[in-house]
Amino acid sequence: MRLSARNQLTGTVTAIDEGVVTTTVKIELAGGQTITSSITKEAATELGIEVGKEVTAIVKASSVMLAVD
Repeated sequence: MRLSARNQLTGTVTAIDEGVVTTTVKIELAGGQTITSSITKEAATELGIEVGKEVTAIVKASSVMLAVD
């Protein structure tokens, strides 16, 4: 599959927290950082999300905020 989105981060699923409607998926990236995705429970099931599976997170944001001390 090809996408126009440029912010694509590939990693491995390390944890899944399945709720009633929403599933939270933790993904470890190549550099050791972890990102978290919140998707519907139905989507997680349809995609076959499981710990150890390689996935690609596609990030689309209209803004990025920064903070400093």
